[in-house]
Amino acid sequence: MKVTVVGAGNVGATCAQRIAECSIADVYLVDVVEGLAAGKALDLAEAAPVVDHGSRIEGGTGYAPAEGSDVVVITAGIARKPGMSRDDLLATNGKIATQVVENVMKYAPDAILLMVANPLDVTTYIAQQVSGHPRERVFGMAGVLDTARFRAFIAMELGCAPGDVTAMVLGGHGDSMVPLPRHSTVSGIPITELIPADRIEAIVDRTRKGGAEIVGLLKTGSAFYAPSAAVTQMVASILRDEKRILPTCVQLTGEYGLDDVFVGVPAKLGSSGVEEVIELDLNDEEMAALHSSADAVRETVAAWKGMNA
Repeated sequence: MKVTVVGAGNVGATCAQRIAECSIADVYLVDVVEGLAAGKALDLAEAAPVVDHGSRIEGGTGYAPAEGSDVVVITAGIARKPGMSRDDLLATNGKIATQVVENVMKYAPDAILLMVANPLDVTTYIAQQVSGHPRERVFGMAGVLDTARFRAFIAMELGCAPGDVTAMVLGGHGDSMVPLPRHSTVSGIPITELIPADRIEAIVDRTRKGGAEIVGLLKTGSAFYAPSAAVTQMVASILRDEKRILPTCVQLTGEYGLDDVFVGVPAKLGSSGVEEVIELDLNDEEMAALHSSADAVRETVAAWKGMNA
């Protein structure tokens, strides 16, 4: 198996490291900055004898070596700075996403596209428009990350093992995301029986602001350990045909009463990409929040279209 990772910054390079060291696939790392991808790829390759994996890792500035890729992970774009919203990134990262997908399609037209660059829901829409791929083969990583943050904060609150926490976050990747406490458990026990309502609301709010919290702490960058872990889980489910049900930014075609909008919902990921979209039984409040989040995504897509009219 082969994965191309576009963008050799912190997110992209750490994705390449995790995918290679988990022996999921060979990796080609590409970046427009001369020497950046090649240098990081060489460094990762030199670590292989120590961490004991046989994945091949190469890097460069051209897209031709992406030929034959099963999955292309697109992380390229500028990172958020303190005070910057994901939507502020739209003009720059939208253009970058367009150019990257155009290049990928020249050499790896059959690859599944996994979008990571923000604003995630819009760059996924752009990738679908440029590639012409069906929704099964172009989707975004956000829900796994947002859910991981939700799970981590629940575990911190209870002092329990993070792996015992299951949860779900729907909607757009931003302030309008929809964490679902009613669908969250610890070893099968609903968190509503373990955590007071006011603390659950605080955890939900922290989840929505999870990315901004890290940006504020780092000052000069954004999160990359958790995003790369989320990407790796999704890539593994695809290439190993694990058919895991993971929150995924995918185009809806009537599910949840929504049509032609990219938002995070549970989806089964296997060798053909998104193999099934799962519809949860949402109550009125949860459904209204999901539709509101979808409206926010539509507004950002409309803004992108306006910039390119």
